[in-house]
Amino acid sequence: MTAPHPHHHPHPRAHDVPSLAERLRAGDRAALARAITLVESRKSEHQQQARELVQLVLPHTGRAMRVGITGVPGVGKSTTIDTLGANLVAAGQKVAVLAVDPSSARTGGSILGDKTRMARLAVERNAFIRPSPSSGTLGGVAAKTRETMLLCEAAGFDVILVETVGVGQSETTVAEMTDFFLVLMLPGAGDELQGIKKGVLEIADMIAVNKSEGENRARAVRAAGEYRAALHIMMPASQNWSPPVVLVSGLDNIGLDEMWAQVVEHRRRFEATGEFAAKRRNQQVKWMWTMLEELLFSRLRSDAHVRALLPDLEGRVAEGSLSPTLAVEKIAAALGL
Repeated sequence: MTAPHPHHHPHPRAHDVPSLAERLRAGDRAALARAITLVESRKSEHQQQARELVQLVLPHTGRAMRVGITGVPGVGKSTTIDTLGANLVAAGQKVAVLAVDPSSARTGGSILGDKTRMARLAVERNAFIRPSPSSGTLGGVAAKTRETMLLCEAAGFDVILVETVGVGQSETTVAEMTDFFLVLMLPGAGDELQGIKKGVLEIADMIAVNKSEGENRARAVRAAGEYRAALHIMMPASQNWSPPVVLVSGLDNIGLDEMWAQVVEHRRRFEATGEFAAKRRNQQVKWMWTMLEELLFSRLRSDAHVRALLPDLEGRVAEGSLSPTLAVEKIAAALGL
């Protein structure tokens, strides 16, 4: 038995990136986990390697079904994703579940729970669950999740389920990195309808009323009617798709096959009209701009010269002795823009 090499690092060194890419493409799970660790690392040499890696595997990405999933707390999202994922794996698909949770940085909440929340998928060889990066802004977490999605696609995953755990803006962010956005709702008709943010209905490609088994059935049917009526008033995002409302039970595995059939049908229609390729192209460019904005803001926040100026400028703008326009000009000048 040979002694371990004294200079062995858990992170690949720069010259290991091509071999890491090769192992990743061969579906090596350890390589995938290591690649994601590189993407999520804040060290500049890791970021450099991550960029090189993503660029190398880029030709082998983009073939998966990218589905965003959201739902109000208590809707049974984890159970539904677990059951749906297990169904897909049983049908021969490789499924990755990624989370976007900007709140986890503050609370440390769902991070440790991720593996246990999806008990069936956690033990599946053809499934991969990745909690949200635990640090960073929504933009930063989203950027890392997007790169992780590309790495999973390069590693041969057919379905990427991106779960949004956060509040507010994170739904839109997840909708912008996926092909199809699924919103899970509860069966209690009436009050819930008030509780949904109108914005979420606008980006939904389908609504699934969960927990619609047993004695909830009648309430679920009523709720589905209300959601259909609410969607009916809204202008559909595409003339080729009116968002359907389906009844499911993640717990009892009822209706999930029909639900998934809608996702597949949506993909078929959008590929036929060219909307699918157009949407992906727009998303790529939008990601570029989002990342550029993040980069510029982080430069702004980390620049010592600017940081020294800001309190004084903010104070003067607040009290009205300096115009916001002039303050911006001074900050830009300090950044050399």
